[in-house]
Amino acid sequence: MTKNQPTLRKTVSTADLYSDPSPVLRHATLARTYTTVERRRLNPFMHPRPRGQHSSVRHSIAAPFDNLIDFDDNFGSPPEQQNPPPVPPKVKIPTVPEIPVYTEQREEVVKEKDGPEKYTKPFTDFMTANPTVFHAVDAVAQDLERNGYKKLSERDAWSLKSGGKYYVDRNGSSLIAFAIGDGYEAGNGAAIVAGHIDALTAKLKPVSNLRTKAGYVQLGVAPYAGGLNSTWWDRDLGIGGRVLVKEGGKIVTKLVKLDWPIARIPTLAPHFGAAANGPFNKETQMVPIVGLDNSDVGAVSEEQWKPSVLGGEGTFVATQPQRLVKAISKELSITDYSSIVNWELELFDIQPATTGGLEREFIFAGRIDDKLCSWAAVQALLNTSTSSSSQIRLVALFDDEEVGSLLRQGARGNFLPTVVERIVDEFADKGVKSLVSRTYANSFIVSSDVIHAVNPNFLGQYLENHSPRLNVGPAVSADPNGHMTTDAVSTAILQRCVDRDVGARKIDPKLQVFQIRNDSRSGGTVGPMLSSATGIRAIDCGIPQLSMHSIRATTGSLDPGLGVFAFQSFLENFESVDAEFKL
Repeated sequence: MTKNQPTLRKTVSTADLYSDPSPVLRHATLARTYTTVERRRLNPFMHPRPRGQHSSVRHSIAAPFDNLIDFDDNFGSPPEQQNPPPVPPKVKIPTVPEIPVYTEQREEVVKEKDGPEKYTKPFTDFMTANPTVFHAVDAVAQDLERNGYKKLSERDAWSLKSGGKYYVDRNGSSLIAFAIGDGYEAGNGAAIVAGHIDALTAKLKPVSNLRTKAGYVQLGVAPYAGGLNSTWWDRDLGIGGRVLVKEGGKIVTKLVKLDWPIARIPTLAPHFGAAANGPFNKETQMVPIVGLDNSDVGAVSEEQWKPSVLGGEGTFVATQPQRLVKAISKELSITDYSSIVNWELELFDIQPATTGGLEREFIFAGRIDDKLCSWAAVQALLNTSTSSSSQIRLVALFDDEEVGSLLRQGARGNFLPTVVERIVDEFADKGVKSLVSRTYANSFIVSSDVIHAVNPNFLGQYLENHSPRLNVGPAVSADPNGHMTTDAVSTAILQRCVDRDVGARKIDPKLQVFQIRNDSRSGGTVGPMLSSATGIRAIDCGIPQLSMHSIRATTGSLDPGLGVFAFQSFLENFESVDAEFKL
């Protein structure tokens, strides 16, 4: 146990968890930011100053209560004695006038410390603009490229360099970005932040066209993970995802987002008694309506229902609702419906992410689990530099975590191991072996998944000293049954990394701690599967949120920024902190 461990215990003590966060201390040097300086400066070439005469220079300094008090340069000095004017000499001797020295007065520039609030709006904008996993990964890729990261393909040979910044995606729904330190050598460690970027949703079935019932056009969907739960009733739902289109003999991927209210799952009024109380069948009673078709009203006989033939018999679009095909084609400027080869679409709540609360201290948004930690990790990586590093700094965002991570783009796949192995191979001497194993042994993973914030209406469901608050900082999550990777060593390492930057920012993130009650079931993260497959040391640490697995959740307005600060401290400080640990 290091000497910094008591700091963590204090952070998660009962006193800290059930009191308001301490106010931010105002740095002494910041007072100059509010200091106004006024100098009356003479041009020495137009207004020569007589010898012995002192110009008056005025200063204003900040006094308590923000009052400004003016002083002269000679304030507090004894007044000069008034002497009679000197007697002029009888013989005038020509003198050379002195040229006064012109000294430029420079105002001191004080660099403003970063505050977590600078990340609030960028995060809400990201959440609103990128409702599906495909949009989110694409947006992250664009952000990386704007900051000098080069895209790689798993199918091509790689040519990597020290100081290089790269990213690679898999399936368009998982992404790994990494920066190679200027002093990197094969076998050195990697500082890794890993999380998942998928979210609970409802995905369109392969054949989503359904028979019209009682005049309603409905959409065939299936729940992904815990989607279509009770929070999905009576919500304004849009449709988005990726569409495969044939263009010029090649199949290309296009992203689509129909972000107006298209679908809705209507509740049954309570007047109907027990039927309105549930439980409800997700196959038959939670089917979204997307339109009306009353063409059967007044018909002599009901014609046999037939699937759409839009696009021609045997085409993919023939199995989908005609109106939906037309809407997507219009959005993507597609004129030949048959060119749509396939698609992966899902429903999403169209309500924008926004700040809320009396002082805008909350963020209300959909899909916070877990685009929150994913976004914060990427921003932390973008804030780092390769110049002072001899390691790899890496962020891995996986798909399919909510359904077990069993697919190739999930954390149980080989995505992370193969990327690390290919990096090591680029720098390794071909005659040296076991460098990948050394890399894993020298590395560390922060498994970043959202964590349950304390709910004031259900305090009995939380342990008193394990109840994370919003707008305080990420929480370390522990579980003795192996659902989390956290242990004493990993906790001490992360705490040391965060402690190194205390005071460097306007507000310091404080590591909290969470463990679920013994009579409740813990969730899972990507941490255990990545750590066990590679042998990399790891900790579970995520940003708190309320209403986990709801279609609309809550986090603190400062929490995205506090997450960025904590993850950045880990990425930048792990190399030096790890030198203290031979465990």
